[in-house]
Amino acid sequence: MLARIILASFLALLLTACSGGAPRDTVVVIPPGASVAKAGEILEKAGAVSSADSFRNHARFFGGDDPIKPGEYEIKKGMGAGEILGLLQSGKTIQRLVMIPEGMPSIMVWERLMAEPRLKGEIPVPAEGSILPDSYAFTTGETRAAVVKRMQSAMDKAFDELWAKRSPRSAAKNRNEAITLASIVEKETGVAAERRTVAGVYTNRLAVGMRLQADPTIIYPITKGKPLGRRILRSEIVAVNDYNTYSMAGLPKGPIANPGKASIAAVLDPEANDYLYFVAKGDGGHAFARTLSEHNANVQKWYQLRRDRGEME
Repeated sequence: MLARIILASFLALLLTACSGGAPRDTVVVIPPGASVAKAGEILEKAGAVSSADSFRNHARFFGGDDPIKPGEYEIKKGMGAGEILGLLQSGKTIQRLVMIPEGMPSIMVWERLMAEPRLKGEIPVPAEGSILPDSYAFTTGETRAAVVKRMQSAMDKAFDELWAKRSPRSAAKNRNEAITLASIVEKETGVAAERRTVAGVYTNRLAVGMRLQADPTIIYPITKGKPLGRRILRSEIVAVNDYNTYSMAGLPKGPIANPGKASIAAVLDPEANDYLYFVAKGDGGHAFARTLSEHNANVQKWYQLRRDRGEME
């Protein structure tokens, strides 16, 4: 009987010690492998609980057998020890996002991930074209390698789904060719409605042995896909390398960026047109032509428009 009274008194004291809720909203990071005792120390230091020992005792007597999970947690004002413990056991961590836009080259993906202070670990620059542009959730303390793996797995899944639907018109005979051509389409137009048309132009050029003459393929060997920041030099236009489609026929040896799903879909199902040329109109879109004479007329029209705007002499 005395033992029961003592135990009841102890539990009542424990509940009293833990009854006070968190005084304010607080964010805490629980590292991998942290024990309940370590979590209690982190919570006490952050001001989320009044006592690490009380939190540990509460977990011991009332917390069940579920382990706490690592990650970044938001402790809301008023949450008691039991609620906090339940949150840490649930693994419902704060989700941060890293956004990879369509057409971002891998060197810039690498820079973005390395600049994120909430991630840890070193990574090499991912293979060009292996990342699917999208927004990716991560938790504080997660490794950069794990995030890259998710990005690459997303690309693998998306490509396999699109490849299964490819049209006989597609010029791509394998994944590398598809991603390479899609990366060129991605860099050549920012107008969603034009992607299949541009893909159709390049498909037609490949079919008749014409050079693709895509400016982004000149830039890639120079900057690894970063903006050039100036006009392309004549010496760069005629440079012979594995990417420059002005000095070589066919596709570059590999992608020049990470294309999005829409551009991949476009080259796997290009528009059935007979265009061989296109020129930028200055509004993000392009004027398409079937013959060189039509193309030259479009170019002169665009040059005159630029002169009228004072952009050219």
